[in-house]
Amino acid sequence: MMSKRVLIFGANGMIGSLILEKCLESEKINEVVAITRKELEIKHPKLKNILHQDYLNVNSIENYFENIDICYFCLGVYTGAVNNDLFFEITVDYTKTIASKLIQKSNQACFCFLSGMGADLTEKSKMPFAKAKGMAENYLLKLGLQKLVIFRPGYIYPDKKRKEPNFFYTLSRWLYPILKIVYPNIGLSSETLANVMFNTGFSYSPKVILENKDIKDFNAS
Repeated sequence: MMSKRVLIFGANGMIGSLILEKCLESEKINEVVAITRKELEIKHPKLKNILHQDYLNVNSIENYFENIDICYFCLGVYTGAVNNDLFFEITVDYTKTIASKLIQKSNQACFCFLSGMGADLTEKSKMPFAKAKGMAENYLLKLGLQKLVIFRPGYIYPDKKRKEPNFFYTLSRWLYPILKIVYPNIGLSSETLANVMFNTGFSYSPKVILENKDIKDFNAS
């Protein structure tokens, strides 16, 4: 197998950072381009960390989109962390800009997109998260990517301890070990999600959209 060149967005986040670690450890990958706003703490011979602030315009860094085999898109923001206009900009407009540039420069690349449970493809939901994720997914589905896999996890349980973004996530972390017994598909661990997203970049996916249960089943297979 030829060595792969990987592009990552969101490498400072919980899932993006785990995928980055897997990429750097993999003998299947010879170069990882991580485009971030804040410099990564990790250093590695295979890693190129490109700092860029404006994700609505990536023309100045478009050369880093060339000859990409896999793009892991893990950019996102927690609901309530920003106002609705900025939430839609980050969730929808950033996705459009980056995916459009990728298909222009590397039209054979696999695009692995981190979405979320409840994404509404009708775009009629009154919940900003569901509507925005549905809008982003619709754009990707119509773009003509050679290989697209959309991941819709439920609650993501952090395998590594972290400072939770708000009380809701703090409460969810405590309740998840109990709730998953009753509702096994309510969520999954960060390691499970990162592992499936990473492996899907190299392998066949049975579906374009993988719901929470599909991701868990894929990991177990």
